[in-house]
Parts: sequence; C-alpha cells; structure tokens
Amino acid sequence: QVQLVESGEASLQAGGSLRLSCAASGYGPSSRCMAWFRQAPGKERERVASIYTSTGSTYTYTAGSVKGRFTISRTNAKNTVDLQMNSLKPEDTAMYYCAAGPMGGTCSGEPTGYNYWGQGTQVTVSS
Repeated sequence: QVQLVESGEASLQAGGSLRLSCAASGYGPSSRCMAWFRQAPGKERERVASIYTSTGSTYTYTAGSVKGRFTISRTNAKNTVDLQMNSLKPEDTAMYYCAAGPMGGTCSGEPTGYNYWGQGTQVTVSS
C-alpha cells in the first residue's frame, strides 16, 4: 500500500522560507515521478514542481510562478521528496499536496496523471 505523508504546515509572513517534506512508504519514490501540487480556495489544483529520475539522470520541473524561489529534491535513502520554498508571497497561500505518478512513468502536468496523493498540508503567507 502506497502512502504519502506531508509535513511542514505553517503560517508565516511574506519573504519567509519553509520546507515541506513528503514521506513515501510502500515503494521507493525514485521509480516514479514525484510532484508537489497546490490548490488555493476557488482555484484549480496546479503543479508546482516535479522530479523524475531515469537512467541515472534526474529531471525537475518548476512552475513559472515559483521558479527561482522553490526547489524540489528527493532523498532516496529516506524515501522523501522535499519542497524548499523561499521568498514566499501571499499568493503562495494554498493547500500543498504531494503526489506520486505511475511506476516508470514520466511527469504529467495534470493531477489526473498521478496515482497517489497525500492528505495535504496548509501553507499560509501573510503580507
């Protein structure tokens, strides 16, 4: 049974930094695309960042709205995928979700491309 558990929920002021962590169990995240999505009230769930390893190379994606501020990384030994968020803005306020794609699959930009989801962790940034 695959399980994803996020941690790092926080309320903080603009300009601050926060690190979200996703602990995966039931499989090794290195064999799948792992992604962070977020969803703000009244908005669609959007991919923030994703990471995928194939034939020894690691590929990452970061959404334009967070590029240069957010960094996704994975630690295979710990089965974790982290999202380092710097220079946070009020518009970054959302529920953040960790997601895992199918075994051996590439990273989709759509939520439907992911099989497993964590319960979500709230990030609130005030101005």
